[in-house]
Amino acid sequence: MRVSRLISLVLLLQSGGSRTAAELAAQLEVSERTIYRDILALSAAGVPVYAEQGRAGGYRLLDGYRTRLNGLSRAEAEALFLSGLPGPARDMGLGEALAAAQLKVAAALPDPLREASSRARQRFHLDAPGWFRDASPPPLLAELARAVWEDRRVQVTYAGRKGEVSRTVAPLGLVLKNGIWYLVGRADAGPRTYRVDRIRSATVTEAPFDRDDGFDLAAFWAERAAEFERGLLAETVTVRLSPHGLRMLRFAVEAVAYRAAVDGAGPPDAAGWVVVALPAESADVAYSQLLSLGPDAEVLTPVSLRARLAEAAARTVALYRG
Repeated sequence: MRVSRLISLVLLLQSGGSRTAAELAAQLEVSERTIYRDILALSAAGVPVYAEQGRAGGYRLLDGYRTRLNGLSRAEAEALFLSGLPGPARDMGLGEALAAAQLKVAAALPDPLREASSRARQRFHLDAPGWFRDASPPPLLAELARAVWEDRRVQVTYAGRKGEVSRTVAPLGLVLKNGIWYLVGRADAGPRTYRVDRIRSATVTEAPFDRDDGFDLAAFWAERAAEFERGLLAETVTVRLSPHGLRMLRFAVEAVAYRAAVDGAGPPDAAGWVVVALPAESADVAYSQLLSLGPDAEVLTPVSLRARLAEAAARTVALYRG
């Protein structure tokens, strides 16, 4: 613990300028007495730290005592800090490690690039969770992240569609999608995905597993996501849309369904209406989605869905007439 603190102390001093014992104590969350002892330890180890007297005094390193990262452009340095993703890193229990890493990089950068971290924070912020979603991370996320880092098997209890199941999983990786965390783990039947917020218990075992060096987490997720979208949209609805209805369709259905409908749309008629084949999860889901488009969408098939929407329109007319 002290070694880590001493390294952080050197890096703080290396970032430039003079710092008082009170400032260093506040940044490292220790007492000033601890800072005095650490400064003595650094001096004894040969680190050229010295004290400046006076109102503007404090501790500083001998000029030139630093390691630099050469060859980085300004854009590369700013992108490096922008890629930090502090929210997800904090959720996985890596917030302190990320802050320490950024401090080390900032201290090692040449003076003209030293402000890269502040420039990135001032200009960009990533808010991963979707609207109206609880932003707090799942309780077991940090424990699962530890198992992923250490390549250790995990015994999990998972709330599936048919009830809770227990199995031992080799955790290959974690994915954050639209504010929801997923665990990709290898069980008996190969890699599978588990929503972390549906994992009721997780026990990291002492048993390691052999990771397949050829496994590509990003490629696996992209393939499974595409399969999920294709399998989810198993129903096809033929819809006639007004120009306004076609514009508003993107806000009523899934992005993949909207793209498929627009790409396969027929030529517009004299009034600008087009006929599209709209993929949908089910007739019930399509009913709710297309109902939001009102008179700008006319279902042609299936006939049963057309009848449901006609009946809903009739009830709406009767309601307003009353």
